[in-house]
Amino acid sequence: MLFWAQAGNGRRWNPNNTLLRLLPDPSQEPSAHPHAHGGAQRHEDSTISKNSLKSSLLQLECHFTWTLLKQDVDLDDLEETIGDQIEFFIKSNITNYNLLSYVCHLKNSNEEALRNLQKAEEEVKKNHPDEITRRSLVTWGNYAWIYYHMERYKEAQTYVSKVVNSCKKLSSTAQQKIQLPEIYAEQGWALLKFGGKYYKRAQNCFENALKDEPNNPEFNAGYAIAMYRLEDFSYRLCQDLGLSLKPLERAVELNPKDTFIIALLALKLQDLKRVDEGERYIEEAMQKTPNLPYVLRYAAKFYRRKGEVDKALEILKKALTVTPKSTFLHHQLGLCYRAKLFQLKKTTRYPPQEQVEELIRLSIFHFKTVTGQKTKFFTAHTDLANMYAQAKRYEEAEEMFQKAFQINILNCVDKQHFYYNYGNFQRFHMKSESEAIRYYIEGLKIEEDSYVRKQCGNALKKLLEQRIQEGLGDATDFATLGLVHNLNGEKHEAIECYEKAIALRPDNEEYLSALCELRLSISS
Repeated sequence: MLFWAQAGNGRRWNPNNTLLRLLPDPSQEPSAHPHAHGGAQRHEDSTISKNSLKSSLLQLECHFTWTLLKQDVDLDDLEETIGDQIEFFIKSNITNYNLLSYVCHLKNSNEEALRNLQKAEEEVKKNHPDEITRRSLVTWGNYAWIYYHMERYKEAQTYVSKVVNSCKKLSSTAQQKIQLPEIYAEQGWALLKFGGKYYKRAQNCFENALKDEPNNPEFNAGYAIAMYRLEDFSYRLCQDLGLSLKPLERAVELNPKDTFIIALLALKLQDLKRVDEGERYIEEAMQKTPNLPYVLRYAAKFYRRKGEVDKALEILKKALTVTPKSTFLHHQLGLCYRAKLFQLKKTTRYPPQEQVEELIRLSIFHFKTVTGQKTKFFTAHTDLANMYAQAKRYEEAEEMFQKAFQINILNCVDKQHFYYNYGNFQRFHMKSESEAIRYYIEGLKIEEDSYVRKQCGNALKKLLEQRIQEGLGDATDFATLGLVHNLNGEKHEAIECYEKAIALRPDNEEYLSALCELRLSISS
């Protein structure tokens, strides 16, 4: 990776056309005139110095320049996740300490941020004694930014100069430009931690790192994880599910001790209906690292999806003794108790009320634990709302649905998911077909093609057709069914429905206009 970020004119650094010229050299800064002691002059010098320092800082490659926005994550939860990884993963933690320093800064704990950077430096000395400069550039960049925010400008400038001088030394061995795959990879890991909207950028970072070191196990693992997570969105968008399989297999081949990647490979094989093969990998991962919570949680997910809910619960309870605050584990526990509830209702005509209530109580407890800790975990909020509805606690269900919709990082598919679930709540619990229809339509209007959009369309179509068959259908129902057909690209069926709506309400301008547009679209 080019250590310097892109300049305003779009050019990157190279030895012949260098951004280093944009960085002030403290040894060459003009000194004040010996007789200029006025306060205004000092203030002007200070402002100029601060502005030139900020200009230099913006060109560093570190967490402060990677556009990692705090509104996209729950900072407390992220801090805990990084802490768990430092504790449980036996590997160099330079990346984790650097990211933790940035998180501490976002939480206004700059002294704690500096302590984590010191730990990052210790990790570099311990793990890379021959590459201290190369491995410290991100750490030094973070130091510079944190000192700048603490208004300790001299120390900030010292670290900027340290980075500048280091890049000059490193450039002497390069013909055209410095490329640092480690920094691409470090940016990739940071982006993965900041959630779904960053995954594509993370994938690009790992791809760039792999260009220089295609057989690096860590870079291959990062690339595989980014691909796997992106596929979760692809699945929701009805797209190909198998793109991450080869990167996962490659990562396992390069590092067969990485049981976290082995567990992800098992889940991917399960997605592709290769369940027996996936189970062999899951058992292998649990055998190699029986107490690693990151493996246990994915093993539990594997067995829950396989239908072995009791085995999944057993694994989750074991994992919870290791990381009792893990929101992932609590969410999986809630899903398991919900699965047992639905299983009980499906297989027993008159399920024991006590057993039903206990499963609902346990599911609510775990989902509530998650939403209390992770305020932006959208799926957990809708899961909790739906479980409140199962318990007939409708006010709490309504409140939780509203909280879910107010989360500020929802993508199009999340919104479709909300409208589908809230439509079901209105239809089956509030007994309001008109409200259900309204929310299904909202989900359908979001044009992102996804499974949940299809669910909105199917639920809406079924409800409207049922009303029409029962003789309850009015002009609005026919027009709405026309809209559904139109949004699905079924223009002839849409025309038929609008004609029936107009027969019942011949003066309705909206229906007439829609019918006219449809006929024109077919004729053209």
